[in-house]
Amino acid sequence: MKNFLKKLIPLAMVVFMVIAISSCGQKNGSSSVDPINYRLKWLFNISSAGDLWADVNGHFQRQGLTVNIKPGGPERDAIRELELGRAHFGVASADQVIRAVSKGSPVVVLVQLFQINPLQWIYRPQHVTIESPEDLTSKNIGITFGGNDETIMRALLSKYQIGENEVNFFSVRYDYTPFYKGDVDLWPIYRNAQAVIIGKRLQEANDPIAFFDPHSAGIRFVANSVVTTQKMLKDHPETVKKFTQALVSAWIEAMDPTNTEKVIEAVHHFDPDTSPEIIVEQLKITRDLTIPFGDFEKGGQFFGKIDLAAWKETENMMLNQQLIHAPVNIEQYLNVWD
Repeated sequence: MKNFLKKLIPLAMVVFMVIAISSCGQKNGSSSVDPINYRLKWLFNISSAGDLWADVNGHFQRQGLTVNIKPGGPERDAIRELELGRAHFGVASADQVIRAVSKGSPVVVLVQLFQINPLQWIYRPQHVTIESPEDLTSKNIGITFGGNDETIMRALLSKYQIGENEVNFFSVRYDYTPFYKGDVDLWPIYRNAQAVIIGKRLQEANDPIAFFDPHSAGIRFVANSVVTTQKMLKDHPETVKKFTQALVSAWIEAMDPTNTEKVIEAVHHFDPDTSPEIIVEQLKITRDLTIPFGDFEKGGQFFGKIDLAAWKETENMMLNQQLIHAPVNIEQYLNVWD
């Protein structure tokens, strides 16, 4: 990882070239948008490390942009704000994008932030043994009904021909008490965020933890990506180019291990309720989810790349579970680059 930036930056520049090409022939396309509103998917935390790094280190300013980074949350839908003109860019998960497209939303995906979905299930190996997906049989599995963890788990059970009547679903909320008490065997959790906090608490109580990873079991469900509208891309290609260039370069720097201390400081500034000791562990995991080094060293994946196959797989999961009523051909809405 010594030459981290040296290796990554030439690869990431490809996305800038793609967007730059789209601006050719647009006589009025370089007009600026000021200020730019960028709505995140969730509250400020480790999953927005690169976004926050871009803000505090002047990446947007150096591109001549004024960007307001706004936290997301249950009541703040980035795609809806794009449609209403309240935001110019946003962060959304693939299921949100696909649902929106199925309803005619003019959204387009620019950058895929996570190459591996951070959603996993935490469990306690002293109480249950999960060595393969088949071991889920007869287990009490927490899911958020209507959430993407439900979609992922149902797809996994189908893939491994496990009947839904062979497991017990438990409706989860923000209260982890049922998991702590042992009423639920597996609890959905974001590996790079809450998992570190909950895991530390259990380990301090001498209660070992482990994680069941759907991605390792062959379920590729795309997580957070950066989106904009087709109109924004058409009318302001230069602004889209500059924004994307600033954001990608900031994320690369934020994931560079040599910047660890400064990144922790930046994230802690926006997320003061999470201690620096927790953030450092969260950052390590986030780095592996956004830039898997095994694949990167082989020249396969690099930050921001849109995994077309995974997007198609996500669409198929949603179609099979009737979360959308017809194919949307999601590849038409992805700004794919190699």
